[in-house]
Amino acid sequence: MAKSCLVCTGPVVEFLDLGRQPLSDAFPAPGADPAREHFFRLALGRCADCAMVQLTEVPPAARMFHRGYPYRSSGSTVMREHFARVAERLLADRVDPFVVEIGSNDGAFLRTAVERGVRHLGIDPSGDAARVAAGFGVRVRVAFFAEPLARSVLAEHGPADVVFAANTVSHGPDLGSILRGVAALLAPDGVFVFEDPYLGAVLANTAFDQVIDEHVLFFGARSVLGPLRRAGLELVDVERLPVHGGQIRFWAAHAGRVPASPAVAELLAEEEALGVHDPARLRAFAARTADRRRALVALLTRLRAEGARVVGYGATAKSATVTNYCGLGPDLVSAVIDTTPAKQGRLTPGTHIPVRPPEAFGPGRADYALLFAWNHAEEIMAKERAFTEAGGRWIRYVPEVRVV
Repeated sequence: MAKSCLVCTGPVVEFLDLGRQPLSDAFPAPGADPAREHFFRLALGRCADCAMVQLTEVPPAARMFHRGYPYRSSGSTVMREHFARVAERLLADRVDPFVVEIGSNDGAFLRTAVERGVRHLGIDPSGDAARVAAGFGVRVRVAFFAEPLARSVLAEHGPADVVFAANTVSHGPDLGSILRGVAALLAPDGVFVFEDPYLGAVLANTAFDQVIDEHVLFFGARSVLGPLRRAGLELVDVERLPVHGGQIRFWAAHAGRVPASPAVAELLAEEEALGVHDPARLRAFAARTADRRRALVALLTRLRAEGARVVGYGATAKSATVTNYCGLGPDLVSAVIDTTPAKQGRLTPGTHIPVRPPEAFGPGRADYALLFAWNHAEEIMAKERAFTEAGGRWIRYVPEVRVV
């Protein structure tokens, strides 16, 4: 029986099953009761009516985005620079703007507003992340963004000239409430800018690890048109982004207020030509995903038999999908290296591989590093040049399994 679409209530046909998975950012402490871990079935489906690709089972948001949510936007130099650039761009030529960020995390985007003395408000459900942002002078309201909250912000602060969100809109199962909230809060000539994983890039790269509990929806230009229109908004521009392995930035405004860029029609035509939302292409993606699992497990099994020491690099949310889908435990990957203090000394979700600090990595400590944080490959490999120069090898699995 088909599930009902989270966006339009149409029938959803499943095409990818990644099996039983834990919450991707829930790192248990050693000795913790395994029964306390929350598991769900991680699977993707496509709505037959609106073409939105989505999770067919969504864990409770409060379990994923809570006070101790460990992800920090500023953890990567590349991402800090990315957010600073987009902030400067959005604030340019605006007189006394009011800027709202949905999912402000540790304030990587809004720090520019603070530095420029711009009125702003971040909205994020993680109290710990909000405290980090507050330390930089960012004003944050700890809450989930939805239409009622948006109307409360409007009553207190007035309309927003810019509403920005990065890797947040796709996390919300109630997309309609989010977009209605944006429409209510946005000034008549305001702009709503949101960037999220791009379905086209996920398919092209066979980036199956982009499918995690937090990525509830996978956007293409075609699939966002309807939700925006129902909220009274209109898609006016699109941009491809290289960050996080291939994202897309959507620009929206109140219907009829801003002329649409030719880039919108161009991307719609490209998606149609490539079959980005075509069921056959989605099934082919699922088949390639199974091939990647077989190849990766075979490689790691051979390396273990040869006595090689393999560690993972980057205890990312994506790594939870890979380790659990492929059945990678401490027998195949002895540890995962990560720079996030909150994750160090804990275990990976579901598979319970120890998470170690960068000091535990380097020449003589491992023969191979399985690069879970492949979207930061250039930054990481430059930082860990000594490992490579000493003969260490990196294992990649996107877009294919290979040793580099």
